Amino acid sequence: IAIIPQSPVLFKGTIRFNLDPLKKHTDAEIWTLLDETFLKATIEKLSSGLDTPVDANGENFSVGQRQVICLARAIFLNSRILVMDEATASIDTTTDALIQLAIKKYFKDRTIVTIAHRLETLEGYDRILEMNNGRLIE
Repeated sequence: IAIIPQSPVLFKGTIRFNLDPLKKHTDAEIWTLLDETFLKATIEKLSSGLDTPVDANGENFSVGQRQVICLARAIFLNSRILVMDEATASIDTTTDALIQLAIKKYFKDRTIVTIAHRLETLEGYDRILEMNNGRLIE
């Protein structure tokens, strides 16, 4: 199971470590994924590239960048289940749309459980439950 929370969690270390903490992927695979999640250009501009330090909680990156890094990490985990708890609530609609494209590509044959308030986030989902005060209403 992979989880992308509302407040993206990055760990003190490097971008490489945050994307591939188990060191299972080559640099080429990491760069390909960064390209496909629209972060490659941003990371290439950094003087240390994949070895750029990440401050505690990823404070040296924007919320949108942190969310995309969390998404890329979830893709590398190759989990059968993805849980997104308001994962795009704190980012702009453009970044949300990019994240949705990546999710549709990489998790198309997986189970995705999404807690969302934006209707656009749920576009293309098979089943949607509407809840209110912990009860199913539709």
